[in-house]
Amino acid sequence: MSPNVRPTMESHDETEHIMKIGILGSGTVAQSLGAGFLDAGHEVMLGSRSPEKLADWGAKHPTASLGSFGDAAQFGEVIVLAAKGVHAASVLRMAGTANLDGKPVIDATNPIAELPPVDGVLQFFTSMNDSLMEQLQREFPGAHLVKAFNSVGAALMVHPPLPGGPPTMFFCGNDAGAKATVSGLITALGWEPMDMGTAVAARAIEPLCMLWCIPGMRGGSWVQAFKMLRPA
Repeated sequence: MSPNVRPTMESHDETEHIMKIGILGSGTVAQSLGAGFLDAGHEVMLGSRSPEKLADWGAKHPTASLGSFGDAAQFGEVIVLAAKGVHAASVLRMAGTANLDGKPVIDATNPIAELPPVDGVLQFFTSMNDSLMEQLQREFPGAHLVKAFNSVGAALMVHPPLPGGPPTMFFCGNDAGAKATVSGLITALGWEPMDMGTAVAARAIEPLCMLWCIPGMRGGSWVQAFKMLRPA
């Protein structure tokens, strides 16, 4: 394995820097991450096609801001893409390319097809040789996409209370600075960050969503996370 893809675990000063984080989405993932980043001391704006859908969440988190996708993308120095995978590209288009360029964009999406699972295994609309994140990075080359927070359910995204923790959050992306920023944010939310290399690694990280969901689909268990174990 070449040095630029060797898994690493590092702490970064970014955890101490208060950032403006714009979150694109209004579902449970967006709301959970938004609350987590607020608790970590960051400024947060959630963006939606219909910001009024977030009124209840906004009432519970009065220090947060609400707006459109474009508003949230313009607001954030870090962007979080927390939409359904089938809508990911259109959400980024509505956010505006100019509002994304040069910024870390945490890609929490998965390419889940609008088809039923097969024996508990989700179906994807991508192939094993071309991930959704790679497709998005090609369409938005100025944005610094980092795949993260796609391999666990919304209820466990912030400080997961699991024995043997903290669990591991695998991430990848092409820009070293963006990955350093995201690694710090992963740590701030109670995870062990592990850098798996460039955007190509999303081909392996995205299917972790399939694996994570199987216990839930087959047995109703949605309280689990992954942990990388290595020799000391």
